[in-house]
Amino acid sequence: MTFQAIHWALIGIWGLLAAASLIVYGLSKRSDKDLTELVQRTQSWWVMVAIFTLAFLVSNTISIIVFGLISFLALKEYFSMIPTRRADRRVLFWAYLSIPVQYFWVYDSYYGMFAVFIPVYMFLFLPFASLLSQQTDGFLKSVGTLNWGLMLCVFSISHAAFLLILPPTEGSSAGGAGLLLFLVFLTQFNDVAQYTWGKMFGRRKIIPGVSPNKTWEGFLGGVGTTFVLAISTAPLVTPFSITHAAAAGLLIPIAGFIGDVTVSALKRDLGVKDTGSLIPGHGGILDRIDSLTFTAPLFFHFTRYFYY
Repeated sequence: MTFQAIHWALIGIWGLLAAASLIVYGLSKRSDKDLTELVQRTQSWWVMVAIFTLAFLVSNTISIIVFGLISFLALKEYFSMIPTRRADRRVLFWAYLSIPVQYFWVYDSYYGMFAVFIPVYMFLFLPFASLLSQQTDGFLKSVGTLNWGLMLCVFSISHAAFLLILPPTEGSSAGGAGLLLFLVFLTQFNDVAQYTWGKMFGRRKIIPGVSPNKTWEGFLGGVGTTFVLAISTAPLVTPFSITHAAAAGLLIPIAGFIGDVTVSALKRDLGVKDTGSLIPGHGGILDRIDSLTFTAPLFFHFTRYFYY
């Protein structure tokens, strides 16, 4: 039953992507607007969905490793953007080393250490490692940016991986795999929906000083579409009641939007358009998972509070 539900959900995602590709192809042929970025985004989605599906179906261990790699690439992009001191280079090593340790706690199902390793132990250790250089100029800014980078790129994202090892419940035999699929699919779908609604109908800017392209039409259209999709898909892969499915259907798109504009504020402060160029049409890894940095921990604790 578990594999049947997951397989049908994955087939649905591939079908939705195929339909979206046909729509984008039709629009690109008929529209007068420049839809090059939309076409590139759609093409990149094929690659990302293929990698996700393969990792998802092979084993939990492979999936956890993939999330660890995503955290590494996101943190690498983050560190490449922010100004760092020469004295911080050794500290960066310890920050990177925390990634396999954090994901080991996920693999080992050790929730206690998973929950405190970065926000407690690394939070306390990195300032100490930094002060050993005896360079106090810029110390506060350095410590703040390093710890926030770990929280954003590693701790937050590792919550998505921890969903994967949650056991099945009475309400759903799909277990953690279904919850992870639900979270990632809705988070990414919401990004696409907000972008598409905004591209087609966007008029009123929602937060122009941070992200000029974000509009109320795009935001509300994305929230509404994701809400409906959450209610319709929750019975397939989650143990959620209709009330909890509706709550998740609001939590994910709103938190995703906040995560998106938070990273946009970071990029605007640093004077960069994208965090990288790894994914055509999307930018870097951090550009693609910015929403997930907020949705993953919130959804994880929402689910754990009510069902585990």
